[in-house]
Amino acid sequence: MNVPVNIKKLKSNATIPTYGSAYAAGADLYACIDAPITIEPSQTVLVPTGLAMEVPEGYAGLIYARSGLASKKGLAPANKVGVVDADYRGEVMVALHNHSGIAATIEANERIAQLVIAPFLAASFTEVDELSDTVRGAGGFGSTGSH
Repeated sequence: MNVPVNIKKLKSNATIPTYGSAYAAGADLYACIDAPITIEPSQTVLVPTGLAMEVPEGYAGLIYARSGLASKKGLAPANKVGVVDADYRGEVMVALHNHSGIAATIEANERIAQLVIAPFLAASFTEVDELSDTVRGAGGFGSTGSH
């Protein structure tokens, strides 16, 4: 299934997202910077993509880490998963956080994250006095993993 997403370059040197293979779920997002950015350990930096987009209604653009960048440089989105809503028209930025103990540098046009366009369901929340019973009940973190 191919979902059309309109992209606007906000800077002429911005790179349109690309898929690494025919079956890739995420399209790579690229750093649109004029000079390298060094991210110190435990530091978070907003990295611009130079792009604005029009995600279709009923979909969201989900920004995930690139496994190579996370495992090799310790860099991943600070908020774990960024969300580009269908009504957002500003520049797509990636808040990269350095989880490693050494400084890491992002170069111009480096792939910094991946974008997945996904459908979602909006919930209709209803306040009630009681919830239905289940076997699990109120068992919290780790309650289903014990034997």
